Amino acid sequence: MELSVKEHFSLKQYNTFGVETFAKQYVEIRMESELIELFGQTTALIQKPLLVLGSGSNVLFTKNFNGLVIRMAIPGIKHTVSGTDVTVTAGAGVIWNDLVWYCVDRNFGGIENMALIPGTVGAAPVQNIGAYGAELKDVFLSCRAFDTHRGEVATFDREACHFSYRDSFFKNKAKGRYIITQVTLSLSLDAALNTSYGAINTELAKRNITDPTIRDIAKVVSAIRTNKLPDPSTIGNAGSFFKNPIVSLQHLKHLQSAFPDMPFVYYPVDDKHVKIAAGWLIEQCGWKGKRIGDAGTWKSQALVLVNHKNASGTDIYRLSERIIHDVKRRFGITLEREVNIL
Repeated sequence: MELSVKEHFSLKQYNTFGVETFAKQYVEIRMESELIELFGQTTALIQKPLLVLGSGSNVLFTKNFNGLVIRMAIPGIKHTVSGTDVTVTAGAGVIWNDLVWYCVDRNFGGIENMALIPGTVGAAPVQNIGAYGAELKDVFLSCRAFDTHRGEVATFDREACHFSYRDSFFKNKAKGRYIITQVTLSLSLDAALNTSYGAINTELAKRNITDPTIRDIAKVVSAIRTNKLPDPSTIGNAGSFFKNPIVSLQHLKHLQSAFPDMPFVYYPVDDKHVKIAAGWLIEQCGWKGKRIGDAGTWKSQALVLVNHKNASGTDIYRLSERIIHDVKRRFGITLEREVNIL
């Protein structure tokens, strides 16, 4: 079946900020072979630049996109079990949370802490998604990705992806070159539960759960996220807008000395660095629940920027600039955006 390429296509329903923006061209991909067909054409169909979208949950459009938007919608989840080892493969278009519950329902442990992270499976390796003490790299086995330069599909193992905190080979050195078509994870029927984040233990205690299962962890994490984060279907947002900054222990001691009455929220990264909660830093600068026009921060979590109704991408971006400025001035820490700005 011939690919349907649409012109001047609205992306409002394909970005969770709900920002009105238009793509010069738009095409939806449901099979890996369609990418090969698309890039095999020698006509003017392929416009530069290219943008690959899943659910649009990690992007802020500040202008129209003057190129081709490729929306990855490849479906399907399959798994194999060998003893207690489980291998799960999902298409790039699968909603990440659907994959989490597919695994939880079958007692496949390893990604339950990442329940309710917005987005699709194809975006997960690019961002090295993570939450509540778990990251994709911890369970990642491999992925298939289409090379737009060579017109062929390659397989990447964990080492080749160069994962780091909210970062990867696909986001850095190879940005824009590869389009992930499927992801394979290594899970377990006997996985150790990760309750390293205090919020999880607090919620478990509230529920009088002393011997949690992976289902309990997934439910607790979902509850925590639901209480803290707004639903994009009711108010535009992209989840956490900023990365949690990593600082040296020396910087942490300086902060503790400069602000002795402030209970800094931090988590060890290694023996020399800690990760500080960006949301807490932003809140201390007075931004929690604040609104400028239709752009604002969420009332329950300052880390989340929201579109109350008609904010433009530029409005939201300018708000983020002001937040970065205030945090830098007060704490000497430069926040980095987790959301991609276009």
